[in-house]
Amino acid sequence: MNPLKSLAAVSFVTLCSRILGFSRDSLIAYIFGSGMVTDSFFVAFKLPNLLRRIFAEGAFSQAFVPMLIEHKNQKNIESTKIFIQYASGLLISTLSLVSLFGIFIAPWFIIVTAPGFSDDIEHCSMTLSLIRIIFPYILFISLASLAGSILNTWNSFIVPALSPIFLNFSMISFLLLATPYFHPPIIALAWAVLVGGILQFLYQLPFLKKLGLLVLPRFDVHNHAMRRLFYQITLGIIGVSVSQLSLMINTILASFLEIGSVSWIYYADRLMEFPIGVLGVALGTILLPALSKSVMLGQKELYSQIMDWGLRLCFLLAVPSSVALCILAKPLTIVLFQYGKFTSFDVIMTQRSLIAYSVGLVGLIVMKVLAPGFYARQDMHTPFKIAILTLIVTQVMNLAFIGPLKHAGLSLSIGLSACLNTGLLYWQLLKKRFFVPNPGWMKFFIRLLVAVLVMGIVLFEVSNMVQDWTIGNMPERLLRLVVVCCIGISVYFLMLLIVGFRKRDFSPYNVDLL
Repeated sequence: MNPLKSLAAVSFVTLCSRILGFSRDSLIAYIFGSGMVTDSFFVAFKLPNLLRRIFAEGAFSQAFVPMLIEHKNQKNIESTKIFIQYASGLLISTLSLVSLFGIFIAPWFIIVTAPGFSDDIEHCSMTLSLIRIIFPYILFISLASLAGSILNTWNSFIVPALSPIFLNFSMISFLLLATPYFHPPIIALAWAVLVGGILQFLYQLPFLKKLGLLVLPRFDVHNHAMRRLFYQITLGIIGVSVSQLSLMINTILASFLEIGSVSWIYYADRLMEFPIGVLGVALGTILLPALSKSVMLGQKELYSQIMDWGLRLCFLLAVPSSVALCILAKPLTIVLFQYGKFTSFDVIMTQRSLIAYSVGLVGLIVMKVLAPGFYARQDMHTPFKIAILTLIVTQVMNLAFIGPLKHAGLSLSIGLSACLNTGLLYWQLLKKRFFVPNPGWMKFFIRLLVAVLVMGIVLFEVSNMVQDWTIGNMPERLLRLVVVCCIGISVYFLMLLIVGFRKRDFSPYNVDLL
């Protein structure tokens, strides 16, 4: 399968899912605004989301996919199915205990992650109720990620990419239909998250059955492959947990700031996740199986070609996205969120956080391409060491920025630390001779920066022609925003042609990476 076509398909599906996610967040902003209720929900949703990134999309898939590639290419299908059985058993047993433990320690979790809430009994009680409903979500979303990892390994990228749509549908349905029947109404959202996680898992099962890979879990802690997988997962958990700990610390600090700070950071983060998901996560999803296969076959040159292609494509898309997000921070916030209880003050606060985040967008996206370069080699130690250093630097920046910049300072520290993390990952890839870049990078960057500069100037001028983004209903505002974005995209790709980029520059060296 052509990786560029796979990337385009996954990115498009992810784009549709993110658009639906913005509709969901717009509804939340319209119905609940930014305040105590939404702060409680976002804090309650944060820990399961962090654990999802650690267990499901993080440590487990990073350790599981390379080992699954080994079984697929070196052993028979029966051995591969047995490996999947034991891996699913390991995941279910571990996360069932984590879910039960999380429900039990929910009060202490609030004290640790949002100590600013502890003085408000109503605030704390609401957050506690939400956490206990949402927490089992981590089990089902991790099983959905297991199914997705298997499907990705068999080049079925579209099915897992579609699964997040079920979470968005669930939340939108509960927001529109179920909130009047819950007291307080925000409880409906917690149940929607749990239902969405179950649907994401169940949706992928027929596709696994079609591949002949739908098997019942088996439990055996003494199995050699499971001990190896558990060791790799443990290293991965530690490494991924360090980076996620930064986000948790930000929530702790934000809970001491002005009411609404947690929500402003959340809404800005949602906008940041759009390009990260469409570009970074999609690329990482495509590259990890390809890199793992090249390592298994001992093809060092192919490994470098895959990395070089991924990085060039990443910069071509990430740099203009970062500039556009900074320029359009206010219009995006107004168009997507300023309805109902979401005020103009909320717009300004969210805009500040989004601009701060956009500084590190390139680092956040490129990191999704560099990290699989280590995971494919089953090297969990290097990303872990870099993550520890990055965590320390992030907290130093938090202390420096939170005074003058408040909640926006917390967002800025995340962005800058991502750039540091990315730089160190790249340096280690070169130092270990894992990756040898192809020639022409300096020329590539010069042409890229010229194209981005022209796009930025045009986008700034065109966006300023719209005097008041608050005029009109959502469809009218969205239409204006789409027109502005289309102008910026058209100018950017026209400039790429003018400065010398051609279709062959996007070609993955005419090799089947998968």
